Amino acid sequence: MKRLLVIGTAILMSCTATPSQTSSDMQKNAELLVSESQGGKDEAGFTIIKNEQEFRNAIKGSFGLIDLKKEPSVNYPKFPRNKKVVLYHMGLFRSGSHRITSIKNTSVKNNVLYVEVPATASGGMEIQVLSNPWFIFAVPSDYQFTSVELTYSN
Repeated sequence: MKRLLVIGTAILMSCTATPSQTSSDMQKNAELLVSESQGGKDEAGFTIIKNEQEFRNAIKGSFGLIDLKKEPSVNYPKFPRNKKVVLYHMGLFRSGSHRITSIKNTSVKNNVLYVEVPATASGGMEIQVLSNPWFIFAVPSDYQFTSVELTYSN
């Protein structure tokens, strides 16, 4: 039964979920590589991804497809070699859409990486589902930080 559930989820996710990519004229200091509205952890947090294999595994694992023998058709963005790649789990939300569509700016102050993203109206009665959004982004390799904080702006 568990295997059937995993296979059913894999089929559903392969039909509906494809990683987001930004255009070729990327921002100078930050680059959004993948953003999804489901598959993250219940608590906010980040991980620095060190190589392309970890990058691919993070994307596959977030879709819940890591146990399948055959990988679904996922268009992986290129792994940036000259930047730090960060996987950020936004935590658990009870309603609304919290998917990140772009990164406006990044800065580091007191070992905290501040990631400025567009503020969007979320919540309300139109969407009442649990979601665990996550996204992967790249910042300059010389950024030194011990925590990540999202800031929202118009």
